[in-house]
Amino acid sequence: MDSALQFLEQHHVSTRDQLLDFLRFPSVSTDPDRTTDVAECAEWLANHLRRIGLPTVTVFQTDGHPIVYAEHLEAGPKAPTVLMYGHYDVQPVDPLHLWTNDPFEPTIRDGKVFARGATDDKGQVWIHVAAVEAMLSTGEPLPINLKLLIEGEEEIGSPNLSPFVRNHAAMLACDAVVVSDTAMFAPGQPSLVYGLRGLAYVEIHVDGPRRDLHSGSYGGPVANPLNALCSIIASMKDEQGRVTIDGFYDDVPAISDQERTALNALDYTSERLLHDIGQPDAGGEPGYSIVERLWTRPTLDVNGIIGGFTGEGAKTVLPAKAMAKVSMRLVPDQKHHHIVELITRHVERVTPAGVHSRVVDLHGADPVLVPLDAPALAAADWALRETFGTPCLYQREGGSIPVVELFSSALGVPTVLMGFGLNTENAHSPDEHFSLDHFRKGLDATVRFYHAMKTLA
Repeated sequence: MDSALQFLEQHHVSTRDQLLDFLRFPSVSTDPDRTTDVAECAEWLANHLRRIGLPTVTVFQTDGHPIVYAEHLEAGPKAPTVLMYGHYDVQPVDPLHLWTNDPFEPTIRDGKVFARGATDDKGQVWIHVAAVEAMLSTGEPLPINLKLLIEGEEEIGSPNLSPFVRNHAAMLACDAVVVSDTAMFAPGQPSLVYGLRGLAYVEIHVDGPRRDLHSGSYGGPVANPLNALCSIIASMKDEQGRVTIDGFYDDVPAISDQERTALNALDYTSERLLHDIGQPDAGGEPGYSIVERLWTRPTLDVNGIIGGFTGEGAKTVLPAKAMAKVSMRLVPDQKHHHIVELITRHVERVTPAGVHSRVVDLHGADPVLVPLDAPALAAADWALRETFGTPCLYQREGGSIPVVELFSSALGVPTVLMGFGLNTENAHSPDEHFSLDHFRKGLDATVRFYHAMKTLA
């Protein structure tokens, strides 16, 4: 292990430069015009894995974007096997004018690298790739068997990953999965995530007249789809921020007093949250702390609305169609498909006369809780403590990583959520960045984690 850590120290500049090369690929999975860029990024990543000494590297084609898979199994059948999962696709960059630099020309300033994908998830994927290179460079046998699964569709809900994992369960068999796609609790404060909220993401479409109409000639007797959509949306939450869809909370358990005490002891205050986002007051359900609202309560939020005229100036139009994108973050024991059924019934019930509505299920994921007594979690705890020199905190996370539930159900193993980013690093926003100090410490922690996993044999 020491020789691998020395390698990382001696080659930290070249390791960083390799990350910058990785970040230059505009691998935006949701943009059809970037399909070639996504494929080129996958091939480049696969070729790099071959160059650093992984004996088996395959680019699997799917109905969408490719999956990169690699393995090194020379530790033998008695050694533990770890599957590392990550994604090389990134979010769109809009609005481009809010970026300080070209999002695909990574720029270093103030000890951070600014680029799309810097923290979500290319920077964190590269921590594992570089850690594997460091261990292989020593000429010594790897302490465990390693498998790497790096997909190109996470940012669009991983539509082809579930069938891939289920069809290749034997190939992917392991003792634990490690994912670095979450945030540390605070700068310099390592943490392990043991709970993830799920997600139900839908579109609500409202259709009215055959064409846009002059609001003077037709306004009044003709139902306005945009007005109707706003009415539908307004019906979904009360003035206290509580979701009003029948049955929405039926499967939400109360958290234990012990867990509530532990989570609130993390001291994630409303002041910290509001300082991070520049907003004067907090929202959400009354009766719950900021931490509980973020991590243990479900939500319903409008992510976007389209309808009518939105250009400069005035145009008196009565729109023919309107649409809203709505996301619901879910907690145990809510299920994505059941929640979609509930919101569909609600929309049908409250749709005003004169228009037609429909709900489209875009994608989703069920929530996850990782057993706190999982041995792999103890290995990660030790690795983080040794690297950062401070006790590791345990937290839930408000976001969703759909593949975690998939690994649990398809492979029957726990997932270690060992992230090195920060929630303040603008993932999904302009000027996304990643702390190079956390990147560097993440490399050492990952090497230590893989070596600590050897004790499971």
